[in-house]
Amino acid sequence: MKCYCVVNFREPLQQMEQATPTPQGSQVLLKVRAAGVCHSDIHLWEGGYDLGQGRTLSLKERGVSLPLTMGHETVGSMVAAGPDATGIEPGRNYLVYPWIGCGACPTCLAGQENHCTAPACLGVHRAGGYADHILVPHPRYLIDIGDLDPARIAPYACSGLTTYSALKKIGEAVYREHPVVIFGAGGLGLMSLTLIKALGGKGGIVVDIDPAKRQAALEAGALAAIDGAAPDAAQQIIQAAGGKPLQAAIDLVGAPSTTSLAFDFLTKGGKLIIVGLFGGASSWPIALIPMKAMSIIGSYVGNLAELRELMDLVRTGKVPPMPVHRYALDEADSVLASLRAGKVLGRAVLTVD
Repeated sequence: MKCYCVVNFREPLQQMEQATPTPQGSQVLLKVRAAGVCHSDIHLWEGGYDLGQGRTLSLKERGVSLPLTMGHETVGSMVAAGPDATGIEPGRNYLVYPWIGCGACPTCLAGQENHCTAPACLGVHRAGGYADHILVPHPRYLIDIGDLDPARIAPYACSGLTTYSALKKIGEAVYREHPVVIFGAGGLGLMSLTLIKALGGKGGIVVDIDPAKRQAALEAGALAAIDGAAPDAAQQIIQAAGGKPLQAAIDLVGAPSTTSLAFDFLTKGGKLIIVGLFGGASSWPIALIPMKAMSIIGSYVGNLAELRELMDLVRTGKVPPMPVHRYALDEADSVLASLRAGKVLGRAVLTVD
C-alpha cells in the first residue's frame, strides 16, 4: 500500500510502499477515503513539544518510532476483517476513533482510553490515515457514517471531538448562559463556534492575531473577533461580553500569551480549558488561583462515548456540514507545510479515490 511517512523529524514526508496488512483477530482493514491534516500533526512532524524554559518533550522518548504514517482524522470503507471482528459491513464508510489505549488498565475500562498512560493511538503510535489503507484494532472504534461525505466527517475525530469535549468540561449551565472566549480561529476555533450554536449556547468571542482568521470567525457567527496582540485585548473582550463577568475560555493555542490573557479577564470561579499545544511555560501568580477560585483544566481530545454523542448531533443535522479544503493524498507534504505556515483556513483533508 502507498503511505506518506515521517522518516526523519523536521524533514519532508516521504512516499513509501508497504505491505497491505492482513487483519487478524478483531482487526479491521479499511480503504482510506479521507484523512484530515491536523495541527497536532505539526508537533509530530517536529518530534516534540516545547515545555518552556529550554525543555522539550521528546516524542521519540515517549514511544513514537519512525517511519511514522501520520493521520488521526480518518474515514475509510471496510475491505477486510479478522475472524473475531463483527458488526461491520464491507464497503460501508466508517469514522475511525484514533485515541486508543492499552484496553486493559482501569482508565481504559472506565471508557477514558484517551487518558491511558500506555497509548496506542492511530497516526501517532500506530500507522494512521496518510495512506490508502489503515488497520484498526477493533470494530468498536468504528462509527458508521452512512451516506455522509467522508471528507467533511473525517475531522470530527479530532477537531470536532476536541472542541466538543472541551465544551462538556465547561458545562451546559455555563455555555448556555454566558459567551465562551475562544483563543484561535483556525479549524478548531470555527468548529467551537459551530458546536456552541448546535448545543444552544450563548455564543463565542474569538481571539486571534491573524486578521483573515478573525474575519473568518465573524463570518462563522462569532459575537466578536478580537486581536489578542492589542494592548487592551482584555478590555475589548470584556466589552464584547457586554461588560458582564466572563465565566469560561477555551484556549486552542496554548501559548504563554493566551493563557496569561485568559487568566486576566476570567471572573472568580471561571474555567480555563487548555487544548492547544503551542508550548512554553506559564507564570501565573499562584496565590491568585485560589483567590479567584479558578479551574485550569487540560483537555486532551475526547473519549469514544463523546465522539458517538457528537456524531449523533451531526446525523440529526444540528451540526452543519464542516467546510473543508480537499487535496489529493500525494499532496500530504505540501498541505502540512501550508498548515505550518498558517496558510490554511478551516480544515484540510486528503482524499483517496
